[in-house]
Amino acid sequence: GVPPSALPVLADAVHALPQLQLRGMMVIPEPAADFAAACAVFGQAYTLFSALQKQFASVDTLSMGMSADMAAAVQCGSTMVRVGTAIFGQRTARV
Repeated sequence: GVPPSALPVLADAVHALPQLQLRGMMVIPEPAADFAAACAVFGQAYTLFSALQKQFASVDTLSMGMSADMAAAVQCGSTMVRVGTAIFGQRTARV
C-alpha cells in the first residue's frame, strides 16, 4: 500500500508497464469507530479514485469495505467489497 500522497506516482508507474492494466484501488483503512467515521475515510478514498478515473480510462474498480463496514463503503462509492467474515464467520486460530 501507499499513502494518498504517493498514489499519483504509483499509478503512473503501473500505467507505464505494458503488460499491466491499471484498474483501480483497494482500500483497507484502520477500523472506524462508527458509520460516520468510516464514511469520512471512504469518502477521501473515493475522491482519490475519481481523480484516477479522470486521468486513466481503464480505472473502474474501487475495492473498499469488508463485512464490518460494507454499508459505509457502498454508500461512499465502493464497486467491490470483501465480505468473507459475513459469509464464513470469524477466523479461528490454528495450532
